[in-house]
Amino acid sequence: MKSLLPEWAHPWLDLITLGAQVALILLCAGLLHGLLRRLVRRLAEHYGLPPGMAAIARRLSGIVIYSGALVLLLDRFGVSGTVLWTAFTGFATVAAVAFFAAWSVLSNIFCALLIFTTRPFRLHDQVELLENGEKPGLKGEVIDINLVYTTLQERLPDGSNTVLRLPNSLFFQRAIRCWRDTPPA
Repeated sequence: MKSLLPEWAHPWLDLITLGAQVALILLCAGLLHGLLRRLVRRLAEHYGLPPGMAAIARRLSGIVIYSGALVLLLDRFGVSGTVLWTAFTGFATVAAVAFFAAWSVLSNIFCALLIFTTRPFRLHDQVELLENGEKPGLKGEVIDINLVYTTLQERLPDGSNTVLRLPNSLFFQRAIRCWRDTPPA
């Protein structure tokens, strides 16, 4: 290949090759990220996923793609795979300990994903969490569902309104009564 290039380019050949590889890795990562963003947008529209869930999926895809691109770039610059693997496993260990410490929050996030996919209730449904057969439970209109809480607006007999924020995991620990068409009497 050196014979095809002018004489002045021979000392720069390694640097030009490295620059071309870096540009190709970044271009492929950008194209793949754009493709996945479009795919997530179409899936969110088709299945009616909440905008927050689609945003999380876009962010996670970007993190995975650009992390992979960073690993490839570091490899091109001569960083050892053993060093990268050691750093990754150390980080994963710390992350596992942190996730264990934040288990209740993670449980609520997982339950939010289950609420979004299984649809036991929807926005503006009237729901009641039943304690047991004899006692009335927490009741209200679902006005918001986010990753940690479901918010119910409760109408009290005196005409006032209160807002209840219930952890999403609570909806999988108790029986739920749901009214979609007509509000409870």
